[in-house]
Amino acid sequence: MIGGEALRTIGVDIVAQLACLAAAGSYAFAGIFGRRFRAMGVSPIATAMGQVTASSLMLLPITLMVDQPWKLAMPSEAALGALVGAAALSTAAGYILYFRILSTAGATNLLLVTFLIPISAILLGVFILGETFLLKHAFGMAMIGVGLAAIDGRPWRLLKELLAPRAQIDQPKADGGGI
Repeated sequence: MIGGEALRTIGVDIVAQLACLAAAGSYAFAGIFGRRFRAMGVSPIATAMGQVTASSLMLLPITLMVDQPWKLAMPSEAALGALVGAAALSTAAGYILYFRILSTAGATNLLLVTFLIPISAILLGVFILGETFLLKHAFGMAMIGVGLAAIDGRPWRLLKELLAPRAQIDQPKADGGGI
């Protein structure tokens, strides 16, 4: 996924790329592991709260050692507002929605959304950051669409239904009757 060229030189780029792969793997394991909470009868809100609280407690010592926030200037009101907005909307609401969908649709259906992440990233890059849209991006998006269609199965059922009447017309009569 990250290409052989990235593996030739170990540096900052490879660490970032491996971190992206690790995040994708963690996301997949979270969906499978999160299924267990439904079987245990734990509500999606409690699951989301537990996950956010546990991850915050695990990161707190690292944050205190690396950033040493007591040595930094007090953030502005705008920065604090952005932090609260990101925490409440992007994180808390996102996890509540995630675990609610997980409990109703199941892990497999929930994790299909990961196919849309590259498409979102490319479109945001083009429209927000002014990046160039290349032919390989369109090809990749088309392949994702084909993959989702193959998983869904509706196009195949439609094709089967369209071909089914022809198959019946082309078949000789079973009763052996002629003219």
